[in-house]
Amino acid sequence: MATKILIPKLHPHEHTFPDPRCASEEGLLAWGGDLNSDRLLRAYEQGIFPWFNEGDPVLWWSPDPRLILYPNAIKISKSLAKSLKHFEICYDTCFETVMRQCWQTRLQKGQNSWISEALIEAFCDLHVKGFAHSVETFFEGALVGGLYGLHLGGMFCGESMFSIRRDASKAALVGLCQKIDALGGDFIDCQLPTDHLKSLGAIEISRETFLGFLHETVNKKTIQTWNTPVSLEPLEALKL
Repeated sequence: MATKILIPKLHPHEHTFPDPRCASEEGLLAWGGDLNSDRLLRAYEQGIFPWFNEGDPVLWWSPDPRLILYPNAIKISKSLAKSLKHFEICYDTCFETVMRQCWQTRLQKGQNSWISEALIEAFCDLHVKGFAHSVETFFEGALVGGLYGLHLGGMFCGESMFSIRRDASKAALVGLCQKIDALGGDFIDCQLPTDHLKSLGAIEISRETFLGFLHETVNKKTIQTWNTPVSLEPLEALKL
């Protein structure tokens, strides 16, 4: 018989979390608290992230296994390589818009979303402070895809992406890999395993291994300015 684990409730005013190793079999670590930027920063520094349905209590996760992507390991198919030639990749030009597009795109597809006004407000604050960043994909001057997340030391925590044109979100991921590689970063935390991200080169590792990587990378200096353009050309060599 499986052992039941009591999921602790977070203190409303203290930004402390249980040990990530104490999560349930499903990866649920704690619930409650708010989504202010300081709490979010403390969470991600420990490999913990919020994931819940809008309107429900905030749920905090530390899954096992964990999905990560090394920037130079992204797989670029021949068709994606062709698509990249038609896109323009930018960074931090419209952070809040990217977040809202990720939110609205999920809702339009009938999917639940953990993105809320409170989360947008907190991440916009982290963006102003130089921790949260976005990657934008433009086609003929129009925003057609993008992603956002949190940059801590040598790790980028990917949060969500959207696409309204074929390959636009993949192009944003390629742009993210190129940026993290150019900044000397170590890996992208993709959080939960998905077949889609695995097909692009992401791999599963154990929570214990992830926490070891996290300990080594999170205290590195975080590069807070991302507005320098980065060419996608060096990644052409990685295509399948």
